[in-house]
Amino acid sequence: MSETQNKDDVNAGRTPLEQAAIILLSIGEEAAASVMSKLSREEVLQMSDVMARLSGVKLAQARSALDNFFQDYREQSGINGASRSYLRNILEKALGSEISRSVINGIYGDEIRYRMARLQWVAPPQLAAMINQEHLQLQAVFLAFLPPEVAADVLNQLDEATQEELLFRIARLDDVNRDVVNELDRLIERGLAVISEHGSKVSGIRQAADIVNRFGNNQQALLENLQQRDGAIVEELKSEMYEFFILSRQNPAVIQRLLDEIPLETWAVALKGTEGVLRQAIYNAMPRRQVQLLQSTTSRLGPVPVSRVEQLRKEIMVKVRELAEDGEIQIQLFNERTME
Repeated sequence: MSETQNKDDVNAGRTPLEQAAIILLSIGEEAAASVMSKLSREEVLQMSDVMARLSGVKLAQARSALDNFFQDYREQSGINGASRSYLRNILEKALGSEISRSVINGIYGDEIRYRMARLQWVAPPQLAAMINQEHLQLQAVFLAFLPPEVAADVLNQLDEATQEELLFRIARLDDVNRDVVNELDRLIERGLAVISEHGSKVSGIRQAADIVNRFGNNQQALLENLQQRDGAIVEELKSEMYEFFILSRQNPAVIQRLLDEIPLETWAVALKGTEGVLRQAIYNAMPRRQVQLLQSTTSRLGPVPVSRVEQLRKEIMVKVRELAEDGEIQIQLFNERTME
């Protein structure tokens, strides 16, 4: 269930006026009086009546009403560093540190993640170099707010001796104090400056392949039209679309058809060094005796040059493309969202 649905369920039966009353009752007499002084006489009478009749307010409903209010506040007026301090002080006085921290972190955590997402266009080696001399805790916070796939690439660029320590610190992160957030803002500004100075690095062919994979009914027509314009681009696109790892997404019937078409010795080489999820997808489509034969063949081959592994993977995917384009197999090119 989504976060929005949860909030709606929590405040089911509470009118907007009642939610406003909950907020006024939560922020204390002085702050509530300041708000009421801005209302018209009719609004004051109406709000006072609702506040007087309000009862049975649960903690979850109060937190939800506050979350909704500050979400609207952020969207309509914007929130900067100064207002964060102001809001924190008010909420701590009215609600205590635990609830106020939850509300404030929800507001500003989303803002930081939005800004960090823009750094995905900076090359991972540049991001790694940018944070390499920072304190480990700040490095961990920086990685924690990056999109996971970008964070993994950046972590891979850092010193192997610190990778485990950084992952440990990320796993233990919960609340990030203000000083660290200020330092994180500094790093974000440096990263955005890199984009401004050098431009954004985008893997165009990869992005185009991902778009085509998700294009829908007219995918083939789109590629045929593009073929007339630049056949080389289409070949690059198809190579990106049919990468070896997509075999991990295929159903057993498709895998079995490929096993029938491609010699076991080719699979033994191509599966060397690949991800466990992909190997398991292949094993799941095979009889146990065939799995044992494949594993023993792979082990018997010993070390194999990377170039040889990559070449055989390409040959497998050429066959996959041929079968798919002939309509003999149905390939799932990307991870589709599913629903229960």
